[in-house]
Amino acid sequence: MKCIKLPLLTIAIALTLQSCNLLSAAGITSQGQPTKKVDGTLTSSTANSAINVDHSAWDTLLKKHVDANGLVDYQGMKADRAALNAYLQELSSYDPSNDWSVQELLAYYINLYNAYTVDLILDNYPLESIKDIDGAWTKGIVPVGNRELSLGGIENGILRKMDEPRIHFAINCASMSCPKLLREAYTAATINEQLDRATSEFINSDKNDITANKPKVSSIFKWYKNDYTVDDRTDVIRFINQYSTVEINPRVELMYKEYDWSLNEQK
Repeated sequence: MKCIKLPLLTIAIALTLQSCNLLSAAGITSQGQPTKKVDGTLTSSTANSAINVDHSAWDTLLKKHVDANGLVDYQGMKADRAALNAYLQELSSYDPSNDWSVQELLAYYINLYNAYTVDLILDNYPLESIKDIDGAWTKGIVPVGNRELSLGGIENGILRKMDEPRIHFAINCASMSCPKLLREAYTAATINEQLDRATSEFINSDKNDITANKPKVSSIFKWYKNDYTVDDRTDVIRFINQYSTVEINPRVELMYKEYDWSLNEQK
């Protein structure tokens, strides 16, 4: 009987591990990564963290190859592939833990997502859309410590669990309807101001058609509806009104714009 039980146990463990990997790829679990939550109002700070990550290499690449509209010169970025690879290897060498501050974790995972998305595009360039890439968000293409994370796992399994809805306007999915790629790296020292700016710029951009009574907004507000809370209550319109230059009537029904998945490339 022992000879029978051992193979069965081995199979059960393998299936469990496979299931965990699939859940992480789909963005359901954090795959052991820390998901420290923002407690109250986020403030920018480099204090109280075991690690202060240097994102200056990514900052240099963004300033060089991203324009004011958030569009990317992918050919130029490809020419600087060595510098990008060095930065990616640096990010992947870290093993984030709860000893990191929430500010450091937010900046790290936002930059990790954005930099590896650019890297994914370069691996498949030229192309029309990130959706042309098989498993773009579900394959484990992001090495962190001894783990292989997916882009979907970083977004849904880690960042969304940190209770900071502004992350949706900081991570960039390499598409025209996405919030623009900021021309600077996110850092713990400036994270709150950067998230505020990214959110305000997105909401007041042409990605939304905001009027008082007939607002038509980005599908991002539909897909992640439950994330947009104000005073611990889900309220998409009230969240938007915190940043919008035009106030939406809180009693109207939101309409949503069609999402443009074409590549966010400079022409």
